[in-house]
Amino acid sequence: MNEEFTQRLLALHYVYPKALNRIAPLMKDDPELEYLHCRSPIDLSETLQISLEKATALKRSYLNYADTPFMEIYNKQQIHVISYRHPLYPSSLHELIDPPTVLYLKGDFALLEAPEKIAVIGSRKAQGYSRSVIQELLPPLLAEGFVVVSGLAKGADAMAHQYAIDSGGKTIAVIGSGFLHRYPKMNEELFFIIEETQLLLSEYPPYMPPRKRNFPMRNRIISGLSKGIIVTEAEVKSGTLSTIEHALDHGKDIFAVPGDIFSPLSAGPHKLIAEGAKPVWDGGQVLEEYRQLRS
Repeated sequence: MNEEFTQRLLALHYVYPKALNRIAPLMKDDPELEYLHCRSPIDLSETLQISLEKATALKRSYLNYADTPFMEIYNKQQIHVISYRHPLYPSSLHELIDPPTVLYLKGDFALLEAPEKIAVIGSRKAQGYSRSVIQELLPPLLAEGFVVVSGLAKGADAMAHQYAIDSGGKTIAVIGSGFLHRYPKMNEELFFIIEETQLLLSEYPPYMPPRKRNFPMRNRIISGLSKGIIVTEAEVKSGTLSTIEHALDHGKDIFAVPGDIFSPLSAGPHKLIAEGAKPVWDGGQVLEEYRQLRS
């Protein structure tokens, strides 16, 4: 890896934490970002399709941070950083329209290379039914070495992470903020456990707060990392189904859990089933699906 390029990229990403499709135009004629420091605000404005005011502020901020030793700082914070060029960067994320430019990792980053990952997602309002579903579906998958991927939100996400940990399995939490912001607060203890014993992943620098627009972006990474997605409970209009949209765009398998027809949290999975998702009520069904794909 080119350390000088990595330094320039991390400085740029610190002040302009955008996906690769937004940053790539800067590297079309300058693949190593060698001349970024001397590009004019007008040039930046035209290249990035942003206002001149924003381009001027970007240039000023980049120059302020250009010599900041980001790798040294992140190493001291036990943050492992990989760019889109790094050999550990998951190839499946390159298939996204908007791949993350940088992945910030805490914990067991070798989990990125686990061959079989399954996303488990659902409503933040999920309670007993989702917990029972997770306890029923995950044991066969964990026994076969599947890594559970979710978003560390309250509700179904937290249940999936916690069950994987309690069962001696492995889990990856993809968050919509930087590591300095443990969100939501109710999952703070789980946040600490995952960063110490599992894998915590963000595409945002540590200072980034949990902004609303970050979470749909996080969802594409959950989908991108996973072979398939299990939906426990979700309303028809929800962030959960935005993850499914990303998954469908990339040919991922969708598994939806049928539920109480009178519950609004069953409406999302039922809609997915009507549209072709595979209904599941046993983890063995998911395993069988993958065995057929591999045979």
